[in-house]
Amino acid sequence: MGCCHHYFANTPDGDGAFVADPARIVFGAGCLAEAGDHARASGMSRVAVFTDRRLRGLPYVETVTRSLAAAGVDCAVYDEVQVEPTDASFRKAARFAAEGRFDGFVSVGGGSVIDTCKAANLYSTHPADFLAYVNAPIGEARPVPGPVKPHIACPTTCGTGSEVTGVAVFDLVERHLKTGISSRFLKPVLALVDPVVAASLPATVVAASGFDALSHALEAYTAKPYTRRPRPADATLRPVYQGANPWSDAIALEALRSIGAHLVRAVRDAGDVEARTEMMYAGTLAGIAFGSSGCHIPHGMSYAVAGQVRDYRAPEYPQDKSMVPHGMAVILNAPSVYRWTAPGCPDRHLDAAQRLGADARGAAPGDAGEVVAGRIIEMMQATLFPSGLASVGFGDADVTALSEGAFAQQRLLTNSPRPVGREDLSGMFRAAMHYW
Repeated sequence: MGCCHHYFANTPDGDGAFVADPARIVFGAGCLAEAGDHARASGMSRVAVFTDRRLRGLPYVETVTRSLAAAGVDCAVYDEVQVEPTDASFRKAARFAAEGRFDGFVSVGGGSVIDTCKAANLYSTHPADFLAYVNAPIGEARPVPGPVKPHIACPTTCGTGSEVTGVAVFDLVERHLKTGISSRFLKPVLALVDPVVAASLPATVVAASGFDALSHALEAYTAKPYTRRPRPADATLRPVYQGANPWSDAIALEALRSIGAHLVRAVRDAGDVEARTEMMYAGTLAGIAFGSSGCHIPHGMSYAVAGQVRDYRAPEYPQDKSMVPHGMAVILNAPSVYRWTAPGCPDRHLDAAQRLGADARGAAPGDAGEVVAGRIIEMMQATLFPSGLASVGFGDADVTALSEGAFAQQRLLTNSPRPVGREDLSGMFRAAMHYW
């Protein structure tokens, strides 16, 4: 049962089972050119290809569309996906999907593209009011009523993991926060992970997506165990985010080992093919891990940061609007969070830190939070990342609003290894303002 098997000890009202739902993945150089074969095998004849305008100008979309055409699959390209999508951009994409009467979907891009494609597929297949499927308490959290159309995801970044999860995340603009939709039905039927795409990624994008993957794996491994999650009245209603379990543990630990060894290299040198290939694989592994276990506080806090950004524009990202890229919003909170969560499972925090490359020799349980936080900060410094929330425009005056925004993310916060309240969040936000 992996490290700390006692972590999964049965509890009186907790669940006694977890779901292992393996993703179907094709990984390897050149596999994007196989999209047509896989689409045809999935029964697709008319496909919507989702991407964004920047990617439309790179060769990857053309590789996919040519493959589809060669396989006799008709396609229409939707290139109006917004980086860090909003409720409005999800709605616009859903209208395109509904009007096109497609029998399948292919996404070529990062998490924004893949998530937009998931949402368009959902609302065109099972029409409903927009907030119907959105996670509570922000939306109604209505269960997706059944399967959606087949979706092949082709990731072009190394860290979101969206290609192997049933989660679609967006900004709810009027409420200045991020939220999402979760359902196993949303998971793509296939991920085509071609590491060749990583060579064209700017350093800041590699860092942000890589840190997102790091925290996916670390949150999955340190999440509350599945045995402390209430047993569902209906076995088919086990949540997508189940809590840490032996399946997610094994995958998360391997992702952490690889990220610790390769992230800094991949950021510093676009020509380091080994490091960028390993990061593409590690990002997918981390996606599988958190797709089973779930994320917790760092992601919950990140949604408030992303929703309340004012003037920050990240280097090497689109400059047409203020934005803290998702992986950056996550990792800027992470050291503060892990210092706070460590007492909930110190041995897991120490184990994770060692997988990331920290020297934990002689560390006691009480040192766990500082060891893992120190290793993350070391990696942030090595990749020239911002030194805390203050570096992206926040200050102590923002703490109350940030805490309220994060507290709304109960789907994530309840997965924490320690119960977390508003005051706890406030303390973590304050501590995340400056790390060096």
